[in-house]
Amino acid sequence: MSEVWEIVKSGHWPSLVGAWVHLTVSFMVWLLVAAMSIPLVTALQLTDTEIAWLVSLPLLSGAVLRMVAGWSADWLGARQTAVAILIVELLVLLWGWVGVSEYGTALVFSLGLGVAGASFAVALPIASRAYPPPAQGLILGIAASGNVGTVLILFLAPRWAAVMDWHQVCGIMAAIVAATLVGFELLVPRMTPVPEARVGAWWQNVAELVRRRSAYWLCFLYAVTFGGFVGLCSVIPLLLHDVYRIEAIEAGIIAALCGLIGSVIRPIGGYVADRQGGLRALYYVLPAIAGAVVAVVSPSHSMGVVMMVVATAAMGFGNGVVFQLVAEWFPRDIGLASGVVGAAGAVGGFVVPILIGAMKGLSGSYESGFWLFAGLAVCAWGTVMVALRPNGSSPVNLPS
Repeated sequence: MSEVWEIVKSGHWPSLVGAWVHLTVSFMVWLLVAAMSIPLVTALQLTDTEIAWLVSLPLLSGAVLRMVAGWSADWLGARQTAVAILIVELLVLLWGWVGVSEYGTALVFSLGLGVAGASFAVALPIASRAYPPPAQGLILGIAASGNVGTVLILFLAPRWAAVMDWHQVCGIMAAIVAATLVGFELLVPRMTPVPEARVGAWWQNVAELVRRRSAYWLCFLYAVTFGGFVGLCSVIPLLLHDVYRIEAIEAGIIAALCGLIGSVIRPIGGYVADRQGGLRALYYVLPAIAGAVVAVVSPSHSMGVVMMVVATAAMGFGNGVVFQLVAEWFPRDIGLASGVVGAAGAVGGFVVPILIGAMKGLSGSYESGFWLFAGLAVCAWGTVMVALRPNGSSPVNLPS
């Protein structure tokens, strides 16, 4: 523990705190509609299809905006972009507090909340640039553990909505974002863009990133780890209810526990990757993901819950490992690379529940969907094994 503390003190720790709080609060905003889905169905008289769109739009828009924010973090400044994101979040929440009253405006409101998903592409560069290269895995893991905000909002929002109107919940979140904006301004010093960065050179850097096969590979790995983490957490309550007949409140507690463990363990993944190497860490964690996922639907209720915890923990660990590789392979373009890879993870989180639901509709059970996802994890494991071969072509060094 003392070694971890020494690493944290080796850089500008207030920037790390500011980045973590920014990401935590933004994740709360990003999943606010999902957390209030039941009150919204009642208040706006929504059909299943309509609420599905409301829940999905922040994920989709957040995936796109992560890439935009990543560019802005590299070329216009991560701090300036982070402040802009908080201001837009505040304005959207204030509009939700006073101005959203029917489905059409709710769609625009939901789309606007997607800006919170872009926090990922600025929080990580802020933390990364405040620390030396040997600390990157642990520091990025700590900063990215701000996805614990998903646990907080899924736990808090339904309880707030039970005693007040959903518009007032938006007002509470607006106050939290305003406080975060003030704290962020105090904690994170003003920074300038990377010295060699020029807005006019952005297209060349994007083209260079696109030509590097390692970028596609990292997107695939992050879609499996982070996409699997978010997707599994989102389907756990329904899975527990349908398969094990667990009531909604207990199912929500189990889902929150899985999300919490997956978030807390993320810095450990980055720390291990710093010490042992990211590829070697992935070699061990990916088969653990595949094995746990196929055992999520088990004859035993207790075994199923244990496997849910193991699967989300392994995915959270893998998230920290992948971003250690992002920092190592793209040190000059950490914002752009974080935006692109983070977007792939967000898209994965959107696709995984659809994949599992579609397979359940075709086969009548959840098992086939989880087996299919496990197959993707095994494929990812295979690519890592090839990269680790002494005479193999590592994705790091593949030609353009």
